[in-house]
Amino acid sequence: MLALRLARGSRPLVQLRRLLVAAACAGTGFLLLYVLAEATARPAGSFPRLLWAMVPLAVTVQFAVAVARTDPATRPREGLDAVGLGPVRLTLVATVSTAIACTLGSALALAAFLHLRGELTGLPLDGAAAALLHADRPLPVAAALTLLALIPLSASAATALALRPHPPLAPQTALPWGIALTACGLAALAYAGPGGAGTPAGWALTAVGLSLAGPGLAYACGALVQAVRPGAMRLLAGRTLQEEAPRLGRPLGVLCAIGAGALTTAALPARVGLGVPLGPLTGPACALVILCAAATLLTRAVEVRQDRSATRTALRDMGTPGGVLRRAATLRATALVAFCGPVVWGVAQLTSLALTR
Repeated sequence: MLALRLARGSRPLVQLRRLLVAAACAGTGFLLLYVLAEATARPAGSFPRLLWAMVPLAVTVQFAVAVARTDPATRPREGLDAVGLGPVRLTLVATVSTAIACTLGSALALAAFLHLRGELTGLPLDGAAAALLHADRPLPVAAALTLLALIPLSASAATALALRPHPPLAPQTALPWGIALTACGLAALAYAGPGGAGTPAGWALTAVGLSLAGPGLAYACGALVQAVRPGAMRLLAGRTLQEEAPRLGRPLGVLCAIGAGALTTAALPARVGLGVPLGPLTGPACALVILCAAATLLTRAVEVRQDRSATRTALRDMGTPGGVLRRAATLRATALVAFCGPVVWGVAQLTSLALTR
């Protein structure tokens, strides 16, 4: 009940972010239902289709966690412990709020799917969507509800794990593990080949490896910004980037993995391809993955900006011009793009070689 009251009384921007989470969950839920309908019509190849559908699920869960972290209702404040809103209770509130938004998205996905199959109010679109969704075959109700429940359950569990109190780790700690996992992913892609059953696993290992290596890469980028006799602005941009690396690094690494996948797709010959067996929903699924990854990075940037508000106020009180702070932010963004571009290109070249060996 407390989570519902906090959700109802939130600001419009917070409500918009929750609606975006619900929309992402609706798209992912629709894709899972399509995979289920395809499995009823063509059981052969259903497992690779389900594995590829886990990619949008993973980035949707990541986006939901990022939105939960920026929710003002779940941020610790002085005096809340006295009314029973300690860290554990706030984590529970964030988990319930995430579950509500994701459940809404799953319900919308089910309603849209059944409507397009003509099971609610007749056949829309002259029956074209019904043929695509295999309306002539019955949809397993238990399997459909299980797949749809997977979205809020995964997002809620990930939110609870992300918001639990834990000691901060140095950004460079996971860098060797990230590089090792990326190498394992490239090896798995080379072994499976395009269209093989191990291709989704190889891409997953590569994405997880880049996600783990992201904080270390962002920290190294901050060190390069302030290298070789830096001025005040470069020092400010570099030190701030190093401080933000633990939170911006992981979504940045995921976005780098998606960029590498896009470059690899463009570089592969048409006869090879990636073998994504999602049929006509491959394009919408790719768009969903890209939008969720970009929205996660922007949401994390909003979180970092909220946490840095006291520092900005102190700098302004010391007489720092606002233009210096804006130029430092622009320098940080430019440095990240310039630093991650070669990483994306290099991973794309390695994956292309692995798939066309």
